[in-house]
Amino acid sequence: MKRILIKDLPDESGNEVLINAVVSVVRQQGKMAFFDFRDYTSTIQGVVFGKPEVLEIAKEVGEEYSVAVKGIVNARPDNVVNDKVENGDIELEITAIEILNKSEPMPFDLASDLNIDTLLDNRPLTLRRAHEQAIFKIQSTIVKSYGEFLRGQGFTEFQAPKIVGGDAEGGAEVFKFKYFKGVQAFLASSPQVYKQIMVGVFERVFTIATAFRAEKSATSRHLSEYTSLDAEFGFIEDHHDIMRMETGLMRYISASVEENNSDDLSVLKMDLPKIPEGEMFPHMKLREAQELIKEKTGKDSTAEPDLEPEDERWLCKYANEELGSDFIFITHYPVSKRPFYTYEDENDPGFTKSFDLLFRGVEITTGGQRVHDIEILRQKIKERGLDDSLFEFYLQVFRFGIPPHGGWGMGLERLTQKFCDVKNVKEATLFPRDINRIDTLTSKDKSEEAEL
Repeated sequence: MKRILIKDLPDESGNEVLINAVVSVVRQQGKMAFFDFRDYTSTIQGVVFGKPEVLEIAKEVGEEYSVAVKGIVNARPDNVVNDKVENGDIELEITAIEILNKSEPMPFDLASDLNIDTLLDNRPLTLRRAHEQAIFKIQSTIVKSYGEFLRGQGFTEFQAPKIVGGDAEGGAEVFKFKYFKGVQAFLASSPQVYKQIMVGVFERVFTIATAFRAEKSATSRHLSEYTSLDAEFGFIEDHHDIMRMETGLMRYISASVEENNSDDLSVLKMDLPKIPEGEMFPHMKLREAQELIKEKTGKDSTAEPDLEPEDERWLCKYANEELGSDFIFITHYPVSKRPFYTYEDENDPGFTKSFDLLFRGVEITTGGQRVHDIEILRQKIKERGLDDSLFEFYLQVFRFGIPPHGGWGMGLERLTQKFCDVKNVKEATLFPRDINRIDTLTSKDKSEEAEL
């Protein structure tokens, strides 16, 4: 008999079918046994009654067993229809069970509330939970729709290297190691250098890159390895072109999540982002944002070169309540706070044509216009005290012409975290790496710093 997927069982009413599934729940009740089965498409309740030989096998079946089950698809009696679960109006009258593989008893109840250490220490098991599955189904949709939108805008995807000979960020903490012949090499903290090079090739490019940051932080916001959703494109007028493109992207991603993940949002008890009409999300300069915070809260951060996490949370709350948006761009960060390749605003000296995109209380994107004049680039490299010899490979593209361009880098895990409303970015990371963990803890100290 050919396997039927659980999602297709409603079309098999009255028929005997074969499903392959994992057992989520077992309820033994004397001469009857009830099971909840799941496969990659859906779930179904199965019941054994009136068949002693099947019941004997059913008594051996435990949670997380892999099984092959034959049964007749029946409509549930009206008094036991459950419209709150998948296939809540049908059940499988089990006629045969074959155990394909057994499972040891689970070390905890998968349906219970679990702390972050239990979640991560037992990741191969806790990823089976409906809550975690919902998070990573949404993440899968985000990645898929990211590429779909940009390809539709004429972008070409490329693969950036993970081993690099220089730090593109000019100051970010990086992982260093000795390459062949004693050469100093690094794990890439960004695909920035390569996506700018690729603008000279395809004009519009994007990459879904693995990036590494050796920051000694153990907060709910930091990862040592993350996925960077990067894009770069040429012939822009200024940073507003990039902000308009990203606004369209986020609108497309949100619509894709709505179309493909409504059930997952329900599991997470989460609403879609609030997105206003218009070609660009609400935006203001950093100094304007700081003045607004001072006016509304009394907190004076106007002398600071960046926003603090509490400022980002306040601005997102303000944008939601006053501007009808869960997204807000903050632009014009000081030259000193941005990498050397960031374009200085000629009409606002000392400040850059750059931006951060804030979403539900946290910065998810950093972007802006890039310097395309090689002499200015060389000067900025020198001003930062960087070794210009490390950038000669990169600078080739500017020696031989490149259009005005810019782009962004976006953290997939942070974006997922905020779509799913989980407290810690590690919950939105399949297998987190941070200062304390590479799958297992690197020390006995399980405590994390308070969220900053």
